[in-house]
Formats: sequence, C-alpha cells, structure tokens
Amino acid sequence: MSGLSFVPAPLAQLPWKILLLVLAIGCFDLLVLYSAAGGSIRPWALSQGIRFFVFLSGAMVLSRIPERVWSNMTLPAYGVLCVMLVLVELVGAVRGGGQRWLDLGIGFRLQPSELMKPCIVLACAKFYDMLPPNETRRFGAIWPAALLILVPAALVMKQPDLGTALMITIGGVTVMFLAGVPLRLFIGGALAMSAAVPIAVNFVLHGYQRNRILVFLDPESDPLGIGYHISQSKIAIGSGGIFGKGFLNGTQSHLDYLPEGHTDFALATMMEEWGLVGGVLLIIAFLVIVQWGLSTALQAQSRFAKLTAAGLAATIFYYVSINMAMVMGMAPVVGVPLPLISNGGSSQMTFMICLGILMSIDRTNRRSPVRW
Repeated sequence: MSGLSFVPAPLAQLPWKILLLVLAIGCFDLLVLYSAAGGSIRPWALSQGIRFFVFLSGAMVLSRIPERVWSNMTLPAYGVLCVMLVLVELVGAVRGGGQRWLDLGIGFRLQPSELMKPCIVLACAKFYDMLPPNETRRFGAIWPAALLILVPAALVMKQPDLGTALMITIGGVTVMFLAGVPLRLFIGGALAMSAAVPIAVNFVLHGYQRNRILVFLDPESDPLGIGYHISQSKIAIGSGGIFGKGFLNGTQSHLDYLPEGHTDFALATMMEEWGLVGGVLLIIAFLVIVQWGLSTALQAQSRFAKLTAAGLAATIFYYVSINMAMVMGMAPVVGVPLPLISNGGSSQMTFMICLGILMSIDRTNRRSPVRW
C-alpha cells in the first residue's frame, strides 16, 4: 500500500508540482508588493494575498468539473459574456478613464472582458471540435471563428482596452492555427494588418493609445510624458544589475519615480530588488507552467480538450511575454498586467480560471491516459 493512500482521491489527482510552483510565485508576489508599499502589508499585499488564496481555491474547484461540461457550456457562456460586454457599453461603471466594469452592487464590480480571455479559447476550440477535420482548410472553417473573435474584441476596443482586445484576438487566432487553418491565410492576414496599421493608428486608436505607439518607436520623443513609464522602468531594471539591490532596498518604487510599480510595472519593481537572477527564475517558473499546459494538451484524447489546453497555455504565455516585453521597452505599453505578480484581481482571476480548466483536462488524462 502506498504511503499516501490516506490522501483523498480528488486531492491526489491534482498536479501538486504545478500547484506548489503557483503557490511559490504567489507568495513571492506578496514580498514584492510588501516592498513596493515601503515595508507594509497595506494597501496591496494583504488584499492580493486574500484574492490569491480565494482564486486558487476556486481553481481547484474548477478542476473537478468534467471536460464534457466545459464543452457543453462553452457557447452559452460565450453568448452571455457578449451580452455583458454590450451592457458594459450601455451601463458600465467608469474607472480609470475606461468603461470596463459592471457594477453588481455591494461594492462588487465584474470585468467581463477578463472572462472573455479564456472563454474565446474554449469557444473557438468548441467550434473546431464540431467541425469535421477535413473541413478545416475551407473558407467555411474560417469566417465563423473570425466572427467569434472579432465581436468581443471590437466590443472591448470600445471600452477602450487595447491590451485586453489584443489578448482576446491572439488567443482565438492561436486556436485557429492549432486547429489546422492554412498557414498562408495567417501570412496573408498579417500582411493585411501591417498595411492597415497606419489607418488604425490615425483613425481607430484613441489619442493616448496612438501616443504610446509613437513613443515606443521613438522613446526619447516624450521622456517626461507618455514615455516616462518606460524610461523609469528601464532605469529600475538596469539599476538592479545581476543580483539586485536587495529586499526593501529598491529606490525607483520607494521614491515614487516608477509609476504603477505595483500593477503593470510590478516586474520592474521586482527586478530592481532581485536583479536579473530573480527575473530569470520567474520566467523559468512561468515557462514550466506553460510547458505543463502543452503537455496536458498532447495527452488529451478529444480535439476540444487538445485545442483548449494548448490555447489556455498559450494565453498564459502571451500574458507573461507581453507584459515583460512592455516593461522592458520591447513593446508598446498596452496595459497587460503580469499574472500573479501585478496587484489586482482581474489578471489573477483569469490565470486561475486557465489553471482550473487545465487541471480539469489533466484529471481526465490521468483517468484515461492516451495509449500510443
């Protein structure tokens, strides 16, 4: 008899190595936010810690939902979220210059666009699961999926929220690619988008969004205005060196030189104190989670599960890579936070939903492993 035979089966079936890694990242984040507040658990570390453990418990609950339930509820959930995005436009709460929240009363606000990030992956995976594999390369396999993506992306752009709209789009497009849509169509689409960039910059994007892109192309054009965030972020990361200045010894965030040092630019706050070594270890930790997600996809037996697991793993990867590129000045500032590190419940919730669904698929794989 195994020494762990006393552990209940639902707990034994969880991927504990991944859960412990997520727990380590979450606890490390509390140290970062504690330092960002000048050595205090308020106002960020305490609330972030509470949210983290609540959402982690929620992810473990989601892992118990059977894969077939995810498949059956995907399209209805997509429809409900689209309706909620319309309601955001009509009666949504305004906060921070954007109309992105639904006020549900008793001080609770919901951001439907965050829920759409994992939902678009499930919706596209469900569509291609229903489609015969030999139909994937035809036009009828492309325009419905494109419509599934464009409707919520356009509604989110209206809020305005370029970063979330971008995440929704690339999440859905990734599933299209994984489903087998011809590569030439992606190349053609990329060329068309490149040609449309000048039009989008001048006529579609809001003024502040346009300025962020222009400053990204010429960082020195507005160092004390739009470019201030990136300039101070680079200074914080560079001053950290290889091993960092040490815990509680950061100056950019403590002296308020680094704006949003606890949210979108939390990585810069962390790397100033923990250095390149801390940044590399954090990247490795996230890559291990992404690799586990891709491994889960490879072991899945249904097309829906394969596409969903791979798409959710890609969503986590995009979350991390876009934020890190943004903070290091390698991409325009688009407001994409770093999951588990940036203060705030929205990105934390999205990550935990992705984790919970991945654990659900992993649990199915453990019960019925693929036989090659």
